[in-house]
Amino acid sequence: MSRADVCVVACAEAFRGDGEILAAGIGGPITTLGARLARMTFEPDLLTTDGVCHLTGDDPQVTEGWLPFRDHLWLVLTGRRHVFMGASQIDRSGNTNISCIGAWERPKAQLLGVRGAPGNTVCCPTSYWIPRHSPRVFVERVDMVSGVGGPLLRRVVTNLAVLDLRTPDGSMRLVSVHPGVSVEEVVDATGFELVIPPDVPTSRGPTEEELRVLEALDPGNLREAM
Repeated sequence: MSRADVCVVACAEAFRGDGEILAAGIGGPITTLGARLARMTFEPDLLTTDGVCHLTGDDPQVTEGWLPFRDHLWLVLTGRRHVFMGASQIDRSGNTNISCIGAWERPKAQLLGVRGAPGNTVCCPTSYWIPRHSPRVFVERVDMVSGVGGPLLRRVVTNLAVLDLRTPDGSMRLVSVHPGVSVEEVVDATGFELVIPPDVPTSRGPTEEELRVLEALDPGNLREAM
């Protein structure tokens, strides 16, 4: 079992209980594998895609269907999609920035732009995959709000931990730390004060069945390049 396997399982767990909904992983193999792992184990009613327009199934080599953009957008607008996105910055309330670093009038760096983040975060469940947990990403205040936090934000999975917003005031809390990671490491890597429960569990690793599924889905072990 590797750290990447733990991260894939944490992403898969974000889809638990979603039922018949489109599970969309954006930003690399960790989120895509997480969605497909959930479908092939505990959430068989999920729809999964290759990240573009093809619906994927249990056989990695078989395309089960075609989902054109107009239908994909309809699922977003009606709240029938749960998407994993990335973020260049995220704050304690789950607001995210993928647009620019620095003041809007004269940014230090231009990023992607807001893209689909406003619609995603307002209309449907959204989670985030952050491959490098650091104070540069977890900031007190994002430079621009591209995506909003709030009750539709399900999970934030990083290379160190799992977090969510299930607190009375909707601020970010530590759900679990990955094996070999301490609470102190996560706190030091976060640029704002996290809500820390009295007992923070360790993120679970894959079961034997889940490892077999992952090996079938990712024979080239692309997840290790996270």
